[in-house]
Amino acid sequence: MKHTLSILLQNESGALLRVAGLFAARHVNIDALTVAVTHDPGVSQLTLVLHGDAGVLEQILRQLRKLVDVLDASSLSLVGSGERSRLVATSA
Repeated sequence: MKHTLSILLQNESGALLRVAGLFAARHVNIDALTVAVTHDPGVSQLTLVLHGDAGVLEQILRQLRKLVDVLDASSLSLVGSGERSRLVATSA
């Protein structure tokens, strides 16, 4: 199953490398990755897409939240049916 994660990350040298290293160590491939600065120049918004079951997602979120550079991590899930779908942030 495809999952989208939203991560608030300290905007520091090496922070993105530590997040990517967590995925590499668990053999989870990142399908898409976007990083942008937020209204606070010291914080970046990282959005990424990955494939995996609910167990993989739960483990990744728990371990992301343990990283020093990560301020917040949540899963964005498509909710709804038919033409009306919306993204909802969930804490796993």
